[in-house]
Amino acid sequence: MAVSRSGEAGVATGDTADADRARLHQLGYKQELKRGLSLMSNFAFSFSIISVMAGVTTTYNGGLRYGGPASMTLGWLVVAAFNGCVALSMAEICSAYPTSGGLYYWSAKLAGDKWAPLASWVTGWFNIVGQWATTTSTDFSLAQLVQVIVLLGTGGANGGGYMASKYVVLAIHGVFLILHGLINSLPIRWLSWFGKLGAFWNTAGFFTLVILIPTVAKERSSTKFIFTHFNDDNGMGVHGKAYILALGLLTSQYSLLGYDTSAHMIEETKNADWSGPMGIITSVALSTTFGWIFLVSLTSIVTDIPYLLDPANDAGGYAVAQALYTAFNRRYGSGVGGLVCVGIVAVGIFFAGAMCIASNSRMGYAFSRDRAMPFSHVWQRVSKNEVPLNVVWLSAVVAFIMALTSLGSLVAFQAMVSISTLGQYIAYALPIFFRVTTARKSFAPGPFHLGRYGVFIGWAAVLWVAFLTVLFSLPVAYPVAQENLNYTPVAVGGVLLLSLAAWVINARFWFKGPITNFSIKGIY
Repeated sequence: MAVSRSGEAGVATGDTADADRARLHQLGYKQELKRGLSLMSNFAFSFSIISVMAGVTTTYNGGLRYGGPASMTLGWLVVAAFNGCVALSMAEICSAYPTSGGLYYWSAKLAGDKWAPLASWVTGWFNIVGQWATTTSTDFSLAQLVQVIVLLGTGGANGGGYMASKYVVLAIHGVFLILHGLINSLPIRWLSWFGKLGAFWNTAGFFTLVILIPTVAKERSSTKFIFTHFNDDNGMGVHGKAYILALGLLTSQYSLLGYDTSAHMIEETKNADWSGPMGIITSVALSTTFGWIFLVSLTSIVTDIPYLLDPANDAGGYAVAQALYTAFNRRYGSGVGGLVCVGIVAVGIFFAGAMCIASNSRMGYAFSRDRAMPFSHVWQRVSKNEVPLNVVWLSAVVAFIMALTSLGSLVAFQAMVSISTLGQYIAYALPIFFRVTTARKSFAPGPFHLGRYGVFIGWAAVLWVAFLTVLFSLPVAYPVAQENLNYTPVAVGGVLLLSLAAWVINARFWFKGPITNFSIKGIY
């Protein structure tokens, strides 16, 4: 794997700011956002948005149900290997094209002149809708976790504790969106500070919990149980070990998402064509390592799977909260320490939500700059603080509107948020697919590149996402009925069909891909 600091797409000499500005000009854009992020800051945004403490905690129920400890602890390693291929391939392309548009811009440059506009259009809409859904699911899961903390703190479901209604949970979700909108309205130096604080919190919280959890627990599961126990009593009518194990992989995949943020923040990052790809790689590598250790630590206190998944327990069936509450209660006669641990995770989710809006807004700004969104002239405006303020609040409003589906049907809400993972990964895979096919011979790498391994790693990434697309679309319960139907293929297929319909009816006549708003004599 080569990581040369020289290359056709990079500028390694002279003043960094001038070099970054010159490279952006070569790609066709003016420098409109303030370039004030370091490599550490760029990494912090992605690391905070991935937030494996949050991802593992909020999806742990699914992992316990489908396969249990074995499917999670060993399945994580399988997911990590292939997800690493996705991250490496994205980093290589990011180094070649350091623009905030990220994925849709990459598709336009790699798909070839004939297919560039359509490829860019479809990739962009999968990316931005997936990001909106990610913001929705992140802040809504935070609202649900707060509700569980309040429930346990007021006596639990079996002790007269307060169970918030779906309207209260939605209102809490709205409050968090407003707070995240306000944070993202601040100048980039303050947003950078929040990103670093989020990275620090996730790191400090990780070390605190992985040491504290097994230390406090009076009853711990064995090493054999953690790595080999297979739970096929899922209560969902799903049988067959291979099928159950496959569904169990989804927990790991849900937890490793959002690292395209490093690409979307790249026009505000110094030494962009190096710092951006390094932000992707380091955030994924650390999150993968921390996530697996955290998963093993949590599973070490799992001794009664049916009880943890039982909706009649004190946490209302929220497995991680119940496990932590029980562990502290058995040791000290009080579950307050468990609530503190859950609170640490909740704060991590809060920072992740803030970074979601940051990523949304930069993607929306870039997509509008290329006239791909309705009312693009509104969303591409930059405030006096050099922040895309209008699209910050657009992201918050859309995330609230998406969450309204939770009032009507939990199935509909789950279908909508499924776009956050599968939709995003489809957007990740499309430019990689073009890199290893139409641009296999013409791709001009940047300072970070994979050398002769680039095509092999790229194909591994593409095939993994193809496998995930099938996996995410499988039934998760039998017999299949309206209340348990997996609507993921409907939701994701809807994004595809609507984007293609818009293309055929209207967009193909005017959208030609990324629009140059800066020209250099001899280049454009």
